Amino acid sequence: MKLRRWPAHQIVWRWHFYAGLFCIPFMLLLSVTGGIYLFKPQVEAALDAPYEHLVLTGAAASAHQQVQAALEAVPGAVLHAYELQANPQSAVRVLVKQGAVISRVYVHPQTLQILNIAREDSKLMRIVHELHGNLLLGARGSYLVELAASWAIVMVITGLYLWWPKAGQGLAGVVYPRMRKSSRVFWRDLHGVVGFWISFFTLFLLISGLPWTKSWGGMLKEIRQIQTMHVQTGNIKIQPQDWTVGGVAAGEHAAHEGHAMQSHAHHHAQDYRLLDQLVATVAPLQLAPPVLIAPPSNKSADWTARSDAQNRPLRVNIRFDTVGNMIERKNFADRPWLDRLIGMGVAIHEGQLFGWFNQLLGVVTALGLVLLSVSAVVLWWKRLANASLFRTLGAPPNSQRPARFAWAMIAVVLSLGVLLPFFGLSLLLVLLMERYVMPYFPMLANYLGLRQAK
Repeated sequence: MKLRRWPAHQIVWRWHFYAGLFCIPFMLLLSVTGGIYLFKPQVEAALDAPYEHLVLTGAAASAHQQVQAALEAVPGAVLHAYELQANPQSAVRVLVKQGAVISRVYVHPQTLQILNIAREDSKLMRIVHELHGNLLLGARGSYLVELAASWAIVMVITGLYLWWPKAGQGLAGVVYPRMRKSSRVFWRDLHGVVGFWISFFTLFLLISGLPWTKSWGGMLKEIRQIQTMHVQTGNIKIQPQDWTVGGVAAGEHAAHEGHAMQSHAHHHAQDYRLLDQLVATVAPLQLAPPVLIAPPSNKSADWTARSDAQNRPLRVNIRFDTVGNMIERKNFADRPWLDRLIGMGVAIHEGQLFGWFNQLLGVVTALGLVLLSVSAVVLWWKRLANASLFRTLGAPPNSQRPARFAWAMIAVVLSLGVLLPFFGLSLLLVLLMERYVMPYFPMLANYLGLRQAK
């Protein structure tokens, strides 16, 4: 007896269709916000331009005096971190914490005049990041983005399957669109060709973004913590990282901003004069900016200095004791392999690992995803041209036409279901509904394209 070769071609087509129907709104939003976030360094530099090249008529005040001026400007606040100046004419940035709110205070380095006070969570690029990561909905939004990203992976894989050229097809309609054919053929070619060219980097962006999600990122964090129980650097235990979107630890993610350090509470009477010595020690090290120096926290009596460069391999963490002696320096290369792997993925995802070309690659992919989404909607609308939207949603019906490499497709989807448990649960739910619920609603099954083709 010949085994049935599942999934049939139309089933792959239909799963691609519904994955796209669910993912397109998210892909448009993530493409636009991600494309903007690629230029975070340039945007923030432009916004901070008024605080550069200040006029100084004498020697600058000491670092601890600058911090004191910032704290007086925000009553009840404590020092969160001091950022080293990019140049002597730049305003000093002092991060202060008042309750749960972190503010950035711009201080004139000589006169100690307060030039501006801005909440970190109200910064333009911070809002863009939150919109990109959790739709401004917190944990619920993170789950939704993770689910959309997981199904987008399925969308790309099934799209590549459907794009795969047939014997003797040639390059037209495969690697470049046919311009002189009908409108429908043009849009179909455009959709397939663009999808092919950006598929690899799209998959990379989707996968490299998963460590920031609440569910999958939380699972990865647990794995990371188990790993740290067995990994030592010298005699110093490597601290666990927080990969989650809502994480506030000084981990690789650090909410993309790099300033979500440990809370510095109960330090109203802290003597910050040691900061002067630490600034003089850290500045000559030429760490990649921005460089933050933070006072002792509730969890540690040590001072810390760290590079929060978006290019993760440039990051450095340094610890100082209570008298200013360096007691540990940890470079990117000193981190466990999982940290390094994810850190490099983060840097590429943000367009910062290999300069302007990384940003260009990200922009091309973002624009390609927008074009892919638009062409998908156009094709769907054309498919409905001769059918009422109220009679069918436009997905192809089931058929017995066999699909090539069927078991390979099954293996890939099942593997994704195991590697991405949140996606696996949603996939199982969809299959159960299709198998056991839809037969009781024939009109709905017909509308969704679940009926058996004759």
